[in-house]
Amino acid sequence: MRKIGFGVGAVAVVVAGAFAFTLLGGDSGDPPPSVCASLQRVDEGARYRALDCASDQANVRVAKVVDDASQCPTGGAPYTIFTRSDTLCLIPNFIQGACYQGDKTAGMRRVDCTTAEAVRVVRAGREPGDCAHGQTVTYPEPAVTFCLVPVSDKG
Repeated sequence: MRKIGFGVGAVAVVVAGAFAFTLLGGDSGDPPPSVCASLQRVDEGARYRALDCASDQANVRVAKVVDDASQCPTGGAPYTIFTRSDTLCLIPNFIQGACYQGDKTAGMRRVDCTTAEAVRVVRAGREPGDCAHGQTVTYPEPAVTFCLVPVSDKG
């Protein structure tokens, strides 16, 4: 049980935006909120590629576009920050029923639910709530709460 709790906690840190990205020489025009993308670390900073939210590679969703990272919402899980011409406050693009695993270059990536140390999103919604057998991850803007349970747990 201790190992599972540690694994979920470690994943939650990655999910919560344990890394911030900056890309010099940003593109013109930033995406509006709710747009999804693939965001990955690369040697020169980060690579941002807009994708359909249903894509397995779409690991983030734009929550808010601001002038400065200090303007990203607070009071829940930390947002991943990506700076181009404006600053994007990003949340994970979690899909209920899908499984994810922490990744050093992508933050979280969608994986098969048989993958060791993966977590399953058992609940994704606007209503806050506790996660009985896993980790609750909440973002205030847009209001969304995810319940992440280790795949080894039947919760």
